[in-house]
Amino acid sequence: MSMPPDQRSGVSPWDGCLDFMTAEKMNTDRMSHFLIQVSEAHKNEFIVMVLDGASSHKSKDLNIPANMSLLLLPPYSPELNPAEQIWNILRRNYFANRVFDSLDAATEQAERGLTKMATNKPAIRQLTNWPWISAILKT
Repeated sequence: MSMPPDQRSGVSPWDGCLDFMTAEKMNTDRMSHFLIQVSEAHKNEFIVMVLDGASSHKSKDLNIPANMSLLLLPPYSPELNPAEQIWNILRRNYFANRVFDSLDAATEQAERGLTKMATNKPAIRQLTNWPWISAILKT
């Protein structure tokens, strides 16, 4: 199975909004651009972004917008990150049993899949709004 290129996604389990970025290589500069992209798309909201321990997520040079806070997950805990479900669906529905002749072709496929997924907010919400996340709103 061909794997998608480096990607970043942000998902709101409460409303099913999906923001994403694909790139040949994800580094601190690209991650900063992604954070700015998400911040600008949600200017009137305060964003708590849950991240794994990738080096581009915890670099001291990361540019974190004022309307955003980063929450780093404990090591080896992908089950706590709702965005991981997005990648499972993307791999299963858009990459399984496919071979791409270039990184550009794989990137285009990832973008097609993510764009289509982003249009179905109820499905994204159902996929990512786990009981412990829903409980946050009730407190």
